[in-house]
Amino acid sequence: MFKNYITEEAGASAAEYALILAIVGAVIATATLALRGEIVTAINNAKNNVATANANNASI
Repeated sequence: MFKNYITEEAGASAAEYALILAIVGAVIATATLALRGEIVTAINNAKNNVATANANNASI
């Protein structure tokens, strides 16, 4: 019984999936932190463009 428990590989698959998910999560978190400034700049640019378009349409 103990020998079968040691040689069973079903648990290894779950551990490998957990490791892959942890690595992917770390990459996403790192990319988000690295691109934070660019994301904020893009959102602010979009906000300013909408505000400018609204102001131009109001004056027509």
